Amino acid sequence: MCGTPAGPRHGHVVDVENRSLMCACRACFLLFTGQGSGRYQAVPERCLTDPARPLSAIEWERLGIPVGSVFFLRSAQGLSAFYPSPAGATECLLDLDAWAALCVDHPLLGAAEQEVEAILIHSGDSEVECFLVPIDLCYQLVGLVRVHWKGFDGGQEAHDRIDEFFADLRARVTAYEE
Repeated sequence: MCGTPAGPRHGHVVDVENRSLMCACRACFLLFTGQGSGRYQAVPERCLTDPARPLSAIEWERLGIPVGSVFFLRSAQGLSAFYPSPAGATECLLDLDAWAALCVDHPLLGAAEQEVEAILIHSGDSEVECFLVPIDLCYQLVGLVRVHWKGFDGGQEAHDRIDEFFADLRARVTAYEE
């Protein structure tokens, strides 16, 4: 933002008007931390899960989303759902009534800060995982899919990278407390 090199480990700031994510040096990042509104907002670093209220496979199916990973982002325009694809973050239709019903039993789903955090849901073979994450992590996942996806099913390398992403995320999360 100011032109100072951000370094390899740096924060991100969302430009709400242009719906873009920018790398920021520490000073610029701190300038927009805790503002909650305005054109620029710092992306928080918290990663949460709610082990006391996990999503069931049946609840996940009620959303009608035909992919294994999706993230939900609240903005001034409302709630949007996106899934990582070889073409980038692809918006998908969302049954808002089904989402509202889930939020009643799963308060974590409504706890993400508008524009800067998302709810990331990953449906595996045996369980459905739900995380509140910084939006930049969602776009990191999108980038992994774009770079490594091969053919129709993605290929082994893409699936390995996605598995590594979720393993790293599981190691970072803390329990959600209302």
